[in-house]
Amino acid sequence: MIPKIIISDSDKTVVKNFFSLSTLQGISYVLPVLILPYLVRTIGPEKFGLIAFAQAFIQYFIIFTDYGFSLSATREISIHRDHKIKVNSIFSAVMTVKLLLVALSLAVAFTIVYFVPKFRDDWLLYLLSFGAVLGNALFPVWFFQGTEKMKYITLINLAGGILYALCIFIFIRAPKDYLLIPAFNSLFFLGTGLAGLRTAFKKFHLKFAIQTYADILHQIRAGWSVFLSVIAVNTYTTSRIFAVGLLTNNTVTGFYSIAERIAGIIQTFPLASISQAIYPRLNKIFIKNKKRAVGLMYMIQDATTSAFFLAIPVAIFFSHLIVRIICGPGYPEVVIALRLLLFSVFFISANAFKVQFLLICEMQKAYSRIHIFAASLGLPLIFILTHYFSYLGAALATVIIEAIIYILTSQVLFYTISKKFRGIYPKTINSI
Repeated sequence: MIPKIIISDSDKTVVKNFFSLSTLQGISYVLPVLILPYLVRTIGPEKFGLIAFAQAFIQYFIIFTDYGFSLSATREISIHRDHKIKVNSIFSAVMTVKLLLVALSLAVAFTIVYFVPKFRDDWLLYLLSFGAVLGNALFPVWFFQGTEKMKYITLINLAGGILYALCIFIFIRAPKDYLLIPAFNSLFFLGTGLAGLRTAFKKFHLKFAIQTYADILHQIRAGWSVFLSVIAVNTYTTSRIFAVGLLTNNTVTGFYSIAERIAGIIQTFPLASISQAIYPRLNKIFIKNKKRAVGLMYMIQDATTSAFFLAIPVAIFFSHLIVRIICGPGYPEVVIALRLLLFSVFFISANAFKVQFLLICEMQKAYSRIHIFAASLGLPLIFILTHYFSYLGAALATVIIEAIIYILTSQVLFYTISKKFRGIYPKTINSI
């Protein structure tokens, strides 16, 4: 039933985008599966944990420079993509804001690194890592998603990912080479960012133009609620590794970050591909036929929840084998953390399209409030549980927070849809 809806509305665009993104994510997550065991064995858990801590720190600035445009600007582009002048205006305004945020991030990051001893001792690591912030800001993923041309994301990241992997295998030979890892990572982001920007200008005939203060302010306001939500979300996601790094040591941080990376692979592939491909299409369907969009969302979400309900127990059962294949024997800490984190993966997958649909329904305030509440509860919970239970506390806090978000989102969305589209779900879902 889902393919019928998609094909009739988009001439298989969503399907093509899904396979493009799945190809990208397949390779993006196959490469780390190959790289991860190599790095753990070559540089050791201590250096791996140090790099993970630095990446968690830099991730705050990547989130800051994204500013929620991955959702708010994607939505605007998807709505106005047939109006070239408007698209050009949106693109220019968003990129202007992003570059201003990069400059501010640079100043803040290096102020922290200079004045805080824990960071100053490894200042070169953070310097080499910061290139990822600029590169990520330059890559207009939100534009390609809004125009539903995800193949460009696939091709650019595919080429960059392969080059990055080759550099890791060729040049990382001993623990002393660990600084090359953030350097290659930054070069990857900068290279793909510039390639993405060039593709957007060339293929879509975009022209960067200085925008008025009103246009820039409009984009800031449009992304504000999403930005607060994204900040809130990452307060309790990125902060997990950050908290473990502050309260324990580099080796323990390495154990926990390995578990998170494995859980992340299971969580995002292929869920992220479906989510990114469906989002712009649901926006357009919602404008034309709200009931149809609601029905499609629930069908996709129910199918996703069922799939993960079956997959997660299997992953938990084989977690010891998974860790052994990736890290080698002797990593019980990673196995225990992974098993706990997999429960959070289920809640995230069971909520993925519901959370997204809050934005499609223009319920940015509800979206924001849910995640701000989760952050206000989750951030102290992460530090408290990590203080008492080390890395397992961070994993346990993750499960609790994601379960709360799942309950709140489900209740808010169900109540809103029942009120606005009385009788659509579950009574009329099969007829949509």
